[in-house]
Amino acid sequence: MRDDDLADIGAALLAWYDREARVMPWRVGPQERASGQRSDPYQVWLSEVMLQQTTVAAVRDYFRRFVEKWPSVTALAAAEDADVMAEWAGLGYYARARNLLKCARVVATELGGCFPQTAEELRKLPGIGPYTAAAIASIAFDEPATVVDGNVERVISRLFAVDTPLPTAKPELTRLAEVLTPRQRPGDHAQAMMDLGATICTPRNPLCGLCPLRPMCEAVRLGLQTDLPRKAPKPEKPTRKGFAWVAIGPAGGVLLERRPDRGLLGGTLGFPCSDWSDAPDPTPPFAADWTEAGLVRHTFTHFHLELRVHVTRTARKGMTKRETFSPAALPTLMRKVWQVADSAHSPHHG
Repeated sequence: MRDDDLADIGAALLAWYDREARVMPWRVGPQERASGQRSDPYQVWLSEVMLQQTTVAAVRDYFRRFVEKWPSVTALAAAEDADVMAEWAGLGYYARARNLLKCARVVATELGGCFPQTAEELRKLPGIGPYTAAAIASIAFDEPATVVDGNVERVISRLFAVDTPLPTAKPELTRLAEVLTPRQRPGDHAQAMMDLGATICTPRNPLCGLCPLRPMCEAVRLGLQTDLPRKAPKPEKPTRKGFAWVAIGPAGGVLLERRPDRGLLGGTLGFPCSDWSDAPDPTPPFAADWTEAGLVRHTFTHFHLELRVHVTRTARKGMTKRETFSPAALPTLMRKVWQVADSAHSPHHG
């Protein structure tokens, strides 16, 4: 592709973004930028961490609540771990929340509350990988860093008709995205690419008739737009099994434990569980009259999980008070466990 073609792609993309940019609570839109407003690095960072492996629709309310509670990186750095984990509940991938706190504390204590302005320096912070570093550097600081997420990979693979399947194609797609990244308005370019992939150059049934890049798109010319990007077949997910133990007190409190920092759901509150494996240990956490309440199914990135939920009524020490127990503050898996236990042992069930 000639330099003129690359310039045409960049110009068409930014002209489209100036008209069609999505409105998001963390975004400074093209009109605001034109009048001199700049993106808040804290809000860009927070939104990008939240958006990893999650949709914009799922993140909006979480983002608003976080910014209301902790309006700056120094405010977040001073927050209690448990408060942040409770606010994060339901967003998944809890290592992100732990790294969020680690990163906020490094920025607040070692960097005077200011984020570094280059992708290279940003990558040195906890939980910030190449994509997030490039996004913050380009959107908040106008560094011409190349931002490549799943949306961008799809746009590039179609625009240049890259036939190599993912994930093998990643280096080639990154190189091509780099060629397109402009020195002027790199943050708007990055957001325009992401918007295009999310709204028009969609995984299925792309809306090519509305696409500003259609005249330059190789996949359209070759009739391959619905075939790209090609993907290597995914291995089938295994199913692991386990037991969850829900102890309910006479006043309605429950027994919760904090999971180890490392591992799935690390650092979150939940009900005591066995190991999750092919042959989990069925021994309950303490002797009691346990009854089976039902089965919970949940899917993680690399495996399916089936948990057999057992319930007992007991007056053990260490239980939450009924009025302080908030199922909404639990991770999604543990909320499912509670729903099964609660419905099995509600008064109207006898």
